[in-house]
Amino acid sequence: MRNIKRAFWGMLFVLTILWLIAEPQVFQPANFFALRSSMVQYSGLIAMAAMSVAMVLALRPRWPEQWFGGLDKMYRLHKWLGIAALVVAVIHWLWSQGPKWAVGWGLLERPARGTRPPLENPIEQFFMTLRGSAEGLGEWAFYVTVLLIALALIKYLPYRLFYRTHLLLAIAYLVLVFHTVVLTNFGYWVSPIGWAMALLLAAGTYAAVVVLLGRVGAGRQVQGRITSLHYYPGVRALETEIEVPHGWPGHRPGQFAFATSDRSEGAHPYTIASAWNDKDRRITFVTKELGDHTNHLHGKLQIGQNVKIEGPYGCFDFDNGQPRQIWIGGGIGITPFIAGMKHLAQERHTHPDQPRPIIDLFHTTADYDENALAKLKADAEASHIRLHLLIDSRDGLLTGDRIRAAVPKWREASIWFCGPAGFGEALRHDFDAQGLPVAERFHQELFAMR
Repeated sequence: MRNIKRAFWGMLFVLTILWLIAEPQVFQPANFFALRSSMVQYSGLIAMAAMSVAMVLALRPRWPEQWFGGLDKMYRLHKWLGIAALVVAVIHWLWSQGPKWAVGWGLLERPARGTRPPLENPIEQFFMTLRGSAEGLGEWAFYVTVLLIALALIKYLPYRLFYRTHLLLAIAYLVLVFHTVVLTNFGYWVSPIGWAMALLLAAGTYAAVVVLLGRVGAGRQVQGRITSLHYYPGVRALETEIEVPHGWPGHRPGQFAFATSDRSEGAHPYTIASAWNDKDRRITFVTKELGDHTNHLHGKLQIGQNVKIEGPYGCFDFDNGQPRQIWIGGGIGITPFIAGMKHLAQERHTHPDQPRPIIDLFHTTADYDENALAKLKADAEASHIRLHLLIDSRDGLLTGDRIRAAVPKWREASIWFCGPAGFGEALRHDFDAQGLPVAERFHQELFAMR
């Protein structure tokens, strides 16, 4: 989370400094309308910068993943940037329209405009002929963008509609790029703020085109075929095994992938619940019925069906060098730990003498399925992991005190959590209060891609 905050606030800080270098008179404006002109420029640049970086992150680039701590963290930044773009765009619109309303209501008096000096630069002259179109199109694109971002923040919106509205955002972004290029103060383009914005707009435009062409992650996609399906009714979860004979590079335990079984739905992210074996070349997903898409997978997927797999992604890989580890899987959050156990069992078989950390796995669940829990216990035994199973109705809720009582040497451990976000934050604060350096040793997967 620290690097997400650094990237978010660092970008805003750097762009603000670059803008102040180009616009130092903002501290001593000649009048209110001069201040308004500066604020319209500043808010417009910040909103478009945020949208541009969000567009680039939508491509799921691999190069910043390690620094951010996984694609799940990058998607959190993507969401923050979308919200920031929404808020600042509204401020931009208010700075643009508010004074006009005030003049109309007689609250402000517009200063008399002097004669504008003739424009000598042919590019600036050309941009001047496009101002009317840029203003009109930009205003409508603003309304569409506000609506689409607001819809994207509604979690109850079905995923297929979320997916389609996000495609429309790429079109609105391209219109806003035209709006920005034409209406940005022409002098900015020969200053550092202009160079930075040109780079961001170019990158965002490229990303928008890739999104519209349906080529996001195309270089990391492989074709697979479903080889087995097993449904666990007690926990309303479906285990899907997929053969990926060609192209899959392998994965580390705890990573996830995007799977597409229905093009109209788009790609959905699922944690991989299997260790990689290059000789067998199969991956397994375990999906719980939690939404409009996953609720129907049990009836829609069929053995022999082709699916598209993209990945792998994520840095939730249990690799930090601590002698002890505490794994906590809440509900379907157990999935990455299933992969971790299978990987350890595989490693113990091939490298029996290699030292490994001591691991306690806590699985807390409101649902119960005898067959699913039997497989979980078998995986724990094969990987030599100490399993602590808590059924909410029978054993009560898992707390930090219960974890510390079960693992007396918890201060030597790193903690790996996957489950409900609020539960994870509560445990993080609890262990922080007990002196655990949570910034380095509490790892939480933010598995919320919208």
